[in-house]
Amino acid sequence: QQRTKMVKIGINGFGRIGRLVARAAAVRDDIELVAVNDPFMELDYMVYMFKYDSTHGRYQGTVEAKDGKLVIDGKPVSVFTERDPTAIGWGAAGVDIVAECTGIFTVIDKASAHLKGGAKKVIISAPSKDAPMYVMGVNHESYKADVNVLSNASCTTN
Repeated sequence: QQRTKMVKIGINGFGRIGRLVARAAAVRDDIELVAVNDPFMELDYMVYMFKYDSTHGRYQGTVEAKDGKLVIDGKPVSVFTERDPTAIGWGAAGVDIVAECTGIFTVIDKASAHLKGGAKKVIISAPSKDAPMYVMGVNHESYKADVNVLSNASCTTN
């Protein structure tokens, strides 16, 4: 039985798409959400919005704010409130991959700012004018490990 490496992710933008990424990560045993950045949302509101989703319903696990962190199913998640992606402490939080879910940093130059904060890879949750685009079930097998910033197409595609 092959053992996969635990991938540690961070989410930039905790709106609808960012919260869906967090929900998806919470039920996987090969992905650990370790950090979230959203300069426009207080921690208590993050808890509320994650717990209650008007489309996907109430989160079945536990979610709370504790010691300045978002705690999902007992696992602490560092919370940042930075507007500048280069100032987010992704590296210090142990993030491997950032899910860029703001809809703002959709070109390679802007999304690469997360790499300066210590992330190793960035996946943009929106179409990009210049980042390579990979869609599960279409061309995901053509992904090459040397690509550090990519688009996963539109959040409505997947």
